[in-house]
Amino acid sequence: MRIMTTLLALSFIGSTAAQAEMKLTSKDLTPGKPMADAQVFKGFGCDGGNVSPNLSWSGAPAGTKSFAIMAYDPDAPTGSGWWHWTVFNLPSTASELPTGAGSDGKLPEGAVQGRTDFGMSGYGGACPPVGHGPHRYQFTVYALSLDKLPLDEKAPAAMVGFFVRANTLDQASIEVTYQR
Repeated sequence: MRIMTTLLALSFIGSTAAQAEMKLTSKDLTPGKPMADAQVFKGFGCDGGNVSPNLSWSGAPAGTKSFAIMAYDPDAPTGSGWWHWTVFNLPSTASELPTGAGSDGKLPEGAVQGRTDFGMSGYGGACPPVGHGPHRYQFTVYALSLDKLPLDEKAPAAMVGFFVRANTLDQASIEVTYQR
């Protein structure tokens, strides 16, 4: 019995070892606050800059081989939300995307942008229906256990999400709002 108790205690101590927690920050997005016009879509009746926001992350767990970023509006009146951006195959050495990376081709070599619900690859900013109230926009970085997802720029967001979630080690998010 004493041996079993000791083994359980050692197991418990090992499982509580300090582990870094992933964090996501942005120079362009303030959690819980409205999104700036620069990050709003240009089209569909919206007249924003359609510039992807700066995103910086830290605290990825050991074993991270790549990163993915996904931006999602769960409040879109589609029954399945709206995917605004998917970026994957970001190298494990990456820790930041500059403002405009998804719209100006400033992504690290090898990174891929999947298709959004706007029907194109690249960043597509906020553009909720007029009078629909505030929508939430969730920007999430995922630390992945794979070097590369077996997808290309034609991959729809749902397919990217499937592979991302199946290979996630940790994640961190920022949520902002926008309405018109």
